[in-house]
Amino acid sequence: MKAAYYEAQGRARDVLKVGELPTPEPGPDEVRVRIHVSGLNPTDIKARTGFSSEMPYPLIIPHQDGSGVIDAVGKNVPSDRVGERVWVYEAQHGRAAGTAAEFVVVPSYQAVHLPDTTSFEVGASLGIPALTAHRCLFSDGNLKGRRVLIHGGAGVVGTAAILLAKWAGAWVSTTVMGAEQAAVAEENGADLVLDRKSEDVAGIVLEATERHGVDHIVDVALKPNLDINLACLAQGGVISAYATANATDELSIPLLKAMMHGCVFRFVYIYNTSDELKQDAAADIISCLDAGHYSPKIGLNMPLQHVADAHEALESSRVIGKVLVHM
Repeated sequence: MKAAYYEAQGRARDVLKVGELPTPEPGPDEVRVRIHVSGLNPTDIKARTGFSSEMPYPLIIPHQDGSGVIDAVGKNVPSDRVGERVWVYEAQHGRAAGTAAEFVVVPSYQAVHLPDTTSFEVGASLGIPALTAHRCLFSDGNLKGRRVLIHGGAGVVGTAAILLAKWAGAWVSTTVMGAEQAAVAEENGADLVLDRKSEDVAGIVLEATERHGVDHIVDVALKPNLDINLACLAQGGVISAYATANATDELSIPLLKAMMHGCVFRFVYIYNTSDELKQDAAADIISCLDAGHYSPKIGLNMPLQHVADAHEALESSRVIGKVLVHM
């Protein structure tokens, strides 16, 4: 099969190769998926560059997310899954081979049914972003009638959070940087879009919520946003953080202010979330798809041969929307 792979960590253009590798066979409780589209995430970049760990395997096929069609099943998996359209998540987590290949083998439960009305491009955009957003949003109860602030509403997790929160019946505010990002957040359905660089986010959010504040905050950059968050968080509100700029980042919390808010800090690393919770999240994501409420922006879709270009585009932050690679 044709696949992208690397045998050493480093810059995309220096280490990523595209060539022929053996086609994998599914073992017990596994399925093999013929990949149509593979989705990139920042964690794929961090793995390739050695952000948090050294090479765990001598050869790695990158990418956690993807979509395609099951073409073979292992023992204990119903044969009628062959031919099923699916989206795949965490394909390369704990394994050497991810979705940047014509075929990938994953546990059966990590190949989730993809509705016929949903494109493979959208399917490859689910995975880590949608699961992360769901965990940030729904860990503390139903969102119907609640008020939510999502930082980075034009990013892939921010987009997923807006789409899922609106589907669940929440009022959604979001921060962006610049007119282009604002247009994406508005298209995603955010009720209030604020420029992080030029507007008084906390003041405007408090005014828009009649001084109540927001019940949930989803944050891509908790350290610089902490003061804003505490200023506009409702009593008993939840702040969910899912990203960090540096592996060694630390955070100092004003304890008295946080106590007075009665707030909850939730730190989300989706790879360590239980399989049961991820299955519950996948069910909600499918319901959102079926309802026609999930349509993320696709920023770039490159052929596998140009996988290094796709990685560089994601690293540069010059693309707004999901970066994809197709077979």
